[in-house]
Amino acid sequence: MKRALKWIRNGILVIAALAVCGAGAIALQGYELYTAALAEMPLYKRVEAVRAQEDFTPLKDLPATYKDAVVAAEDHRFYTHGGIDILAIGRALWNDLCSLSFQEGGSTITQQLAKNMLFTQEKDLCRKAAEVFAAWELESKYSKDEILELYVNSIYFGSGCYCVGAASREYFEKDAGEMDAAECTLLAGIPNAPGVYDLNVNPRLAHQRQKQVVSSMVEHDYMTPEEAEELLAS
Repeated sequence: MKRALKWIRNGILVIAALAVCGAGAIALQGYELYTAALAEMPLYKRVEAVRAQEDFTPLKDLPATYKDAVVAAEDHRFYTHGGIDILAIGRALWNDLCSLSFQEGGSTITQQLAKNMLFTQEKDLCRKAAEVFAAWELESKYSKDEILELYVNSIYFGSGCYCVGAASREYFEKDAGEMDAAECTLLAGIPNAPGVYDLNVNPRLAHQRQKQVVSSMVEHDYMTPEEAEELLAS
């Protein structure tokens, strides 16, 4: 019995050591990927490129409902974390292990912005590690509102639209600042899966996603149930 327990203990120690070594190797490769991306083009120049877009829309010009909808749906702890959300990462890791897949990443808005500006969309552990370093850099140099502004002006909304201004004109034929509450919540849900929720391709699925966004807004106190019911009825 004692020998069996010893083998179990030793096995756990070996597995733990391998896990630490593996995590260290992934972090090192991620850091190298991050520094290589910055060497190719510094972060501030990438930010300038986003802001120089013809359809760039300043955060102050966007409806409050749209900003609230994005935060509620994508990263409800956005204004309190430092670039990464440990709770979301833990939940995503558990779900990925249970499903034996790499479908849920637990990425924050800051990490998603880092991915869009510096890296590819490929799902890879080293790239995820690189995202973390880039997210910390963004959080150290830009305010939360600046990060959110860059995010909504650099994500894909389907139909060839890569920022909120272009998407609003494509789908609603109006500037982003003129969107009503229904349009705000509809548009906020599309980047989660733009190929699926593209309004020009799958309007029914886009409206189903809108209901999820509104539900998240109620859950995180951006909207009352009564306001949500009235919005969806419209």
